[in-house]
Amino acid sequence: MTEETENPVGSAAEGAYEGLDRSRAGGDRAWRTAAEEVVDVLAAASVRRCYTVPGESFLELADAIEQHDDLRLVSTRHENGAGFMAEAEAKLTGVPAVAAATRGPGAANLAVGVHTARQDSTPMVVFLGQVTSPYLGREAFQEVDLTAFYTPITKWATTVHRADRLAEVTAQALRVATTGRPGPVAVAVPGDLFGRHVPAAHALPGAQPPRPPLGEEERDRLAEWLAAAERPVIIAGGGARSAREELVAVAERYNVGVYTSWRRQDVFPNDHRLYLGHLGLGCPAAVLRSLEEADAVLVVGSRLGEITSQTYRLPTAAGPGPGSPVAQIDIDPDQVGAVTGVWLGAVADAQVALDALAELPVDTPDRDYSEAHRRWERTATAPPEAATRAEGPLHPWAVVEAMRKALPEDTVVTNDAGNFAAFLHRGWTYRHPRTQLAPTSGAMGYAVPAAVAAKLAAPNRTVVAAVGDGGVLMTGQELETAARLGLAITVVVFQNGLYGTIAMHQASELGRRAGTDISGPLDLASYARGLGAGGATAETAVELADALADAAAAEGPVLIDVRTDPDAISPEATLAGLLNG
Repeated sequence: MTEETENPVGSAAEGAYEGLDRSRAGGDRAWRTAAEEVVDVLAAASVRRCYTVPGESFLELADAIEQHDDLRLVSTRHENGAGFMAEAEAKLTGVPAVAAATRGPGAANLAVGVHTARQDSTPMVVFLGQVTSPYLGREAFQEVDLTAFYTPITKWATTVHRADRLAEVTAQALRVATTGRPGPVAVAVPGDLFGRHVPAAHALPGAQPPRPPLGEEERDRLAEWLAAAERPVIIAGGGARSAREELVAVAERYNVGVYTSWRRQDVFPNDHRLYLGHLGLGCPAAVLRSLEEADAVLVVGSRLGEITSQTYRLPTAAGPGPGSPVAQIDIDPDQVGAVTGVWLGAVADAQVALDALAELPVDTPDRDYSEAHRRWERTATAPPEAATRAEGPLHPWAVVEAMRKALPEDTVVTNDAGNFAAFLHRGWTYRHPRTQLAPTSGAMGYAVPAAVAAKLAAPNRTVVAAVGDGGVLMTGQELETAARLGLAITVVVFQNGLYGTIAMHQASELGRRAGTDISGPLDLASYARGLGAGGATAETAVELADALADAAAAEGPVLIDVRTDPDAISPEATLAGLLNG
């Protein structure tokens, strides 16, 4: 299940499938390889990159991508990094990226990134090289039933057994990945198929169906309900990512406060007077107050997963029907009313639905959300003693404050899993769209590969990865990929020598810790330099400010090893306090 439901976004996605439903006349043209046909389908769908660790099971596919003028083959250092890169690019652009891995171990390594795409509703196409056709089902070298393996973590998984069907299946994979609730699709291909010569494909599937609108009756009922409520709020998720202007227009037209769902903070400007906060882990009680007191909650493009709903507690609804204070708009009918009862559930595209609501002339009460907005602002402000203390390891609040001072407002921030992220979620203000790349799946190791992909997809943007010392050593080798490709990304490592999230849970629930100490402080700056990137160590606020300035001027990747206080385990608690409590 996903935390949010997203749609392909932007003009690139809307025009991505032109030509896929046309007949492709072969004439007297010589037959080409199945791989070449597949790559033409990908290029016609505006796919621009394939991330991979090259494998022997898809030699011709990698070669065809490398030879195509409109596609780029990005060789990574681990399939886990390739999966995260493809997911991050698709999340940032709304257009699918491709990941490819070879059979057995390669496919297993790729699975974490694919699971992330599934939970984050991100469109991806995954090619999995398989053993050759004559050996299938005989437990051949590195053979795994890839369709069975990938079915639970994809929208669709299939194995193709005919080379002349590969282009057709690729077009269908793109269609499935991007329609309805987006997600990853896996196509397993025996190693002998890509190189076979096939006739030109004809009448390929591909053109997207119209985005479902909000019905007039539903629109009018929702408008009347929002206008009449005393304390309405909106919860906006990833499905509203392409509808930022429409979401702001609805909030202003109906004078309604807006929450953003878990790790979707950039779908609504955080400095807007109607912004109420982020429904994330450890959401402060002050931020939740408006949601708890709401008499009308409109959920747009969010599944109300465990974290957004605060362990399925909010918003409350006695049951479906008129007694429920909740209405939901989602493109996926399976998500409407799946978690809590709704009095009205509309299956519609978020952008189309919000645009319809925004156009209606309505009279709304003069509701005042200023105090609710200030309550969020207070939780997003670093305590003076944390941000300015002069001695000892840096407080995580101080790191976020330094980033805010040094980085442009429209920086693309990729963030990893870990307790440091709680400070980032609180302290970083998302004022611009498409500036947050964060896995709702909570996958460690996401940030560095995501930053590589973000810089490739948006080379003129400032891209910064925020990661802990646990996550950086899972996929930090992708700094070599960034260095090889000349990508100027900055990686800020919060190094506290702990698997901090688990240490916090152990201290809180058991009163002691086990297995959460990791070696430190490590010389991560030297690690980065060994991979061809720049490296700096920051133990004070001044050193951190200087390192951020130097990284901004660098022409390649830079890792900043920030030594942080392990006792600062969350914005509300210290590790010592939990252990002694």
